[in-house]
Amino acid sequence: MGVQGQQKAGARVRATWVSLLAAAATLTACGGGGGGDEYNERLAGSQQYAQQCAPTNPYASTHGGSLAVEKQWVRAYLNDAYLWYDEVPNVNAGAALYSNTSDVYGSLDNYFEALKTTRVTTSGARKDQFSFILPTSTSDALFESGVEAGTGANWRMLSPTAPRGLRVSYVTPGTEAATKGVLRGDTLVTVDGVSGDDETSAGVGVLNAALFAGDTGGTHTYVLNRAGVGLVSVSLTTAAITTKPVLSYSVITTATGKVGNIVFTSHVAPAEAQLIEAISALKAQGVTDLVLDLRYNGGGYLYIASELAYMIAGPTRTNGQVFEKLNYNAKRTSDNARAPYPFQSSSTANAALPTLDLSRVYVLTTSDTCSASESIVNGLRGVNVDVRQIGSTTCGKPYGFAAQDNCGISYFPIEFQGVNAKGFGDYADGFTPNGAGATGIAGCVAADDLTQPLGNENEGLLKAALAYRASGACPAVSATQESAQALSVLGGRGAALRGRPLLSNRFLKSSR
Repeated sequence: MGVQGQQKAGARVRATWVSLLAAAATLTACGGGGGGDEYNERLAGSQQYAQQCAPTNPYASTHGGSLAVEKQWVRAYLNDAYLWYDEVPNVNAGAALYSNTSDVYGSLDNYFEALKTTRVTTSGARKDQFSFILPTSTSDALFESGVEAGTGANWRMLSPTAPRGLRVSYVTPGTEAATKGVLRGDTLVTVDGVSGDDETSAGVGVLNAALFAGDTGGTHTYVLNRAGVGLVSVSLTTAAITTKPVLSYSVITTATGKVGNIVFTSHVAPAEAQLIEAISALKAQGVTDLVLDLRYNGGGYLYIASELAYMIAGPTRTNGQVFEKLNYNAKRTSDNARAPYPFQSSSTANAALPTLDLSRVYVLTTSDTCSASESIVNGLRGVNVDVRQIGSTTCGKPYGFAAQDNCGISYFPIEFQGVNAKGFGDYADGFTPNGAGATGIAGCVAADDLTQPLGNENEGLLKAALAYRASGACPAVSATQESAQALSVLGGRGAALRGRPLLSNRFLKSSR
């Protein structure tokens, strides 16, 4: 793959803040492994083209095919598996943009993007903002082991185009960013001499490489603006970072009882043990309420979401209830006939999960709260748990998929829409605190406060949740904080900076 192809692949790999993955080479879906009717339904038309890889495909372990055949596989696979297979545009597969044999990944990425439905939601947003492709080795590393390339600084942006408002959302403990003193709330001024608001293709390539690295080993110089200090310069090298899905948990003692707080950032496999530890500790300390911080949690494995929802609600409310029913396209008859995805009451090691048995939960959200995180909200509401939302509108992704590998590349087209026990799943424009209609949830509009550490009682969203719990009234949004509505109004005309698609999704993988 050429340099341009690597930059492009890296940009697409991290396509919109994202958490995720099903096993790539073998489909592992709800309640079972690969094979059977489901496997045949997903691959009926594409099997004749499978694993016939282009000689210049750097991710393939075997070759003997061509780029043209790989594209035939992509088109046939979408025709079988894609939720909106009947909305795929007519695309000339032989066009130059999709036919560069010196950049197989970039060509396939361009072709896949062109095949996505162009229809929009009620608000005018593109319906499919989420389907993507990724080297299989990259997705496996993150979702099975919690390892990804990075520096330890995690970024939040108000807009993919200038003015982007790029700030450090949190720093992963034990990483180089942590040891060199990078702080939550630091604002990016430049990286490697390129402005955080650069709109040129070359500038965006530099930003993507430094902020959302696809490879380890690159060293970058960041100039940050820190409140009360001014400009700070720090040099960081991308490395294999082990994520910490549960950043923190604590018990807050109030006049009306003990409130648990869990800061949860991604539904990757290591999250299971960390969530069990957190819930067990909160239960032992007798919490009577929970604030679940999902503000930066883009999603991931659906079974993790189901387990956490069960641990919050407990066995009485969830017994025999649906966590999420998965609705596929009309061709996938056996998939649509499957039993709904249940609330998981035991871990992947078949140990009983601890429970808090709560009838109410406060959830902290931003536009980065996506997919599997939204399924927690929707699933709990489906069994009459009183969900109170504090923050801003979520990303709006009631969809999911299971990865499919071909020639060392995993393809993630949207395959299903999830609905809860009440049959509701129409939240493509997100859940909104104190909003109207079925996607409006009781709670408070509040701003993400990047001036305080996550989990600190004085941090804006947590403080608003505690105040709302105590009085039932919403505090005013501070004018000095990031506007909760900023995401809907910001955005310029230049090249768009992309986030991480590997942290903004809902993936199927059997937990048994």
